[in-house]
Amino acid sequence: MTTATRTWVRPLAASLAGLLFFLPIYLVLVNVFKNGPDIVAHPVGLPVPPTVDNVDSVLSRPDRLFWYGLVNSTEVTVISILVVTALSAMLGHYLARSAGALAKIAMVVLLCGLMVPPAVILTPITEVLRTLGLMGTVPGLILAYVGYYMPFGVLVFAGFVKTIPRELEESAALDGAGAFRAFWQVVFPLMRPASASVLIFLGVWIWNDFLNPLIILGPDAGTTVTVGIYRAIGEHQADFGSVFAFMFLATLPVLVFYLAFQKQFVKGLTGGATKG
Repeated sequence: MTTATRTWVRPLAASLAGLLFFLPIYLVLVNVFKNGPDIVAHPVGLPVPPTVDNVDSVLSRPDRLFWYGLVNSTEVTVISILVVTALSAMLGHYLARSAGALAKIAMVVLLCGLMVPPAVILTPITEVLRTLGLMGTVPGLILAYVGYYMPFGVLVFAGFVKTIPRELEESAALDGAGAFRAFWQVVFPLMRPASASVLIFLGVWIWNDFLNPLIILGPDAGTTVTVGIYRAIGEHQADFGSVFAFMFLATLPVLVFYLAFQKQFVKGLTGGATKG
């Protein structure tokens, strides 16, 4: 392939890929502001004239399905990502600074946890939560997320810790700081890019998760935004405008969250890639 050919092939391929990923977003955005009959007749057409009735109908539902789901999703997501970030940062730092064989074995075991699909271990998780009396509760769902996503956090933090000089911790120790204080006051502030990467990944994964909240919370303990979309679609659902509005509103919080941390995102993922 000549240089002249590459100059237009790459932009064309990038444009086609971007168009492919943008199409679902476009369908949701245009259909949020259409009436139900217009969605069925012209699903890809522009909303002329636009209307916010679909959004109003979701926000003013008598059962407050969206608001309950928003509260539960926010509570579960925020607590889960903060706990996972704190615990995995400490464990990742310890394993990265340890030179013994036991630390390497522990890292391999944690990495093996990344290979197990969530659906495979859902039944054992429900049995453990039922034994602990946490089945059907928000703390039980948070505990399940913390246990499953810890290996990912440890992997990111352990790689990033290798880019932080040991001399900083040694200097803190000479000044009288203990290991715990040195980590939180010296090391952890320097791990901001890795923390942002973990927060973004886990925030999106947990917010968008459907199966775990549906099974663990059950029908009596509330719902999340993703489960709320499922419950909003009845067997004979014909109000497609409300469905698109529900999806649109459910996506907004996690989109804002991603935009707030995106500057640190790539740096955190590649921070430990050049040092072994």
